[in-house]
Amino acid sequence: MANQLDELNPEVREEGLDTNVIAKKIPVQVGTESLLFEILLWLCGIFPGVIFMFMKINAQEHFDQLQQKIQRNASQIDNYLEQRVVVLQNCARLLDKAIDLDKNTFENIAKYRSGSGDADQNRNAMGSQIDSLSRSINIAVESYPDLQAHKEIADAMQQNMYLQREITAARELYNDSINQWNKDIFEWPTKKIVAAKNGYTTRIPFIASKEIKEQAKSVFF
Repeated sequence: MANQLDELNPEVREEGLDTNVIAKKIPVQVGTESLLFEILLWLCGIFPGVIFMFMKINAQEHFDQLQQKIQRNASQIDNYLEQRVVVLQNCARLLDKAIDLDKNTFENIAKYRSGSGDADQNRNAMGSQIDSLSRSINIAVESYPDLQAHKEIADAMQQNMYLQREITAARELYNDSINQWNKDIFEWPTKKIVAAKNGYTTRIPFIASKEIKEQAKSVFF
């Protein structure tokens, strides 16, 4: 059998490859074989059936705990986003610049924590809006070199950079939890059967905004 990947004769994409996260939720489904599997367990005796029943209870507890972990990680992102909004608001006041924030910003953050609406998608949108605001303030500071020497402005911009790093780290933890969820719900038989019964779907990891991707392609030096 030939090698599936041949490094000596590779398919080269000289133009490179720009990848994107697919924002699609895949539902968990099981076929008749799963039902037959459970029936056979009970036919083999009461003991195998009872054992599998307890395994499903443990799987449900696992998913309940994992959902709480995902919620906690998502809340951590929201906390940093909220702090970053406050820092940027203060910086905007220091610059005496008329930079208006969406009046629903904090209402949206509260909504994300309550779990209403498509929180994952809205959280990405919120991050994108805050990134745009940060870029506007950076441009304002760069336009007036004298402002860069202002201690309070410098401190605010430093806090903004620190919070952005914390948001990135929090998103990594969130994505790790999402990856665990997406893997576990398809683990047959126990977890997949429980996931299908509850109507679980895959979750979408963090998606970088189009603006951030375009900035990453820019020449900085």
